[in-house]
Amino acid sequence: MASSTPAQARWAAFARDTNETKIQIALNLDGGAFPPETDPRLLGGSDHASQSSKSQTISINTGIGFLDHMLHALSKHGGWSLAIACKGDLHIDDHHTAEDVCIALGSAFHQALGIPAGIKRFGYAYAPLDEALSRAVVDISNRPHASIDLGLKREKIGDLSCEMIPHCMESFAQAARITLHVDCLKGFNDHHRAESAFKALAIAIREAISKVAGKEGEVPSTKGTLSV
Repeated sequence: MASSTPAQARWAAFARDTNETKIQIALNLDGGAFPPETDPRLLGGSDHASQSSKSQTISINTGIGFLDHMLHALSKHGGWSLAIACKGDLHIDDHHTAEDVCIALGSAFHQALGIPAGIKRFGYAYAPLDEALSRAVVDISNRPHASIDLGLKREKIGDLSCEMIPHCMESFAQAARITLHVDCLKGFNDHHRAESAFKALAIAIREAISKVAGKEGEVPSTKGTLSV
């Protein structure tokens, strides 16, 4: 397990094993390389949710294709390097896998960010996808809360239950200890509604955790702390 201080790389890598899911994860909030202790089995994947560039490495395999697609969008537009592998009890349903992956991602985010000093703290974004438009507002608050309204009407998108899509965001927010509000404002295609929401969330988080020149070491809170 790895965590960071503001002067170090903002990254984390660990395994999360339960009777329901076995997860390996590595995250670098600023893109680039993964921590040295990253499980080598996470790297070199050829899944559809894999992408490598000079600034980012993304490899996601949860066993649920649409969840992979959403986490790919979140990491790509958030500017992260992210690798996730999960073996879950999909013979039951998608719930444990989707929930546990997002808990693991939130935990990795919280560890990687470390002490929330020298950052903007707040971020917001709008993101369209064709006819759909979503808004996300984020507070790196250490006060876990999620308010999600995506207006999804289908039972499933691919193999991911639509009821799990807001729950994934809620699970991430709880483990990351952040406040987020995500709303899909318009759109008739549920795939577009969900994807625009994840893209808006990615951009809002990227803004909220961005470093502010001249504010190094300063905690953006009137309390003087965001750790309690």
